[in-house]
Amino acid sequence: MSYPTPWQGKPLQGPGGPPMLASHADRERAVDVLRAGYGEGRLDHPEFEKRVTRAYQARTVADLAVLVADLPQGPMPQTMAAVGPVPRTFLPAPQPKTNGKAIASMVCGILCVATGGLTGLPAVILGHLAQSEIRRTGEGGDGFALTGLVLGWLSVAGWVFFAVLIGLVAVLAGSPG
Repeated sequence: MSYPTPWQGKPLQGPGGPPMLASHADRERAVDVLRAGYGEGRLDHPEFEKRVTRAYQARTVADLAVLVADLPQGPMPQTMAAVGPVPRTFLPAPQPKTNGKAIASMVCGILCVATGGLTGLPAVILGHLAQSEIRRTGEGGDGFALTGLVLGWLSVAGWVFFAVLIGLVAVLAGSPG
């Protein structure tokens, strides 16, 4: 049995006078409501096409109201119970814990400047320990460990260069000339 839909009838007349003419914006709003209804599966494609055609041909606001009368006029609120939990696939991947030795290596490497290079050797040792733990456990902080290693090795190289320079000066100053 086929039921007549309200939008297939004649244009509605306002109670007390002629109906108000529809503007282009009124037509576009009605078509937006129809698109939303089609997107939500409330209208099949042939009915959607018929209503859109009729919306663009509508002369009055009442004609448009009839076209969207059986559709929600905005987004339908959905509760989390209706939607359900977000599948794990779509959740962001959990960030791994940062290795503590990697952080300590970077701090020691940065402190090389303030301590005159005294924290360079601990930065190198902690950096190598951190990198091996990171490979073994999958923790984060590889960049921190690398920063500590680079700064630590620069500090150690600076101390070695300074020691060689002092030794060279001592040898040259002690040689009879």
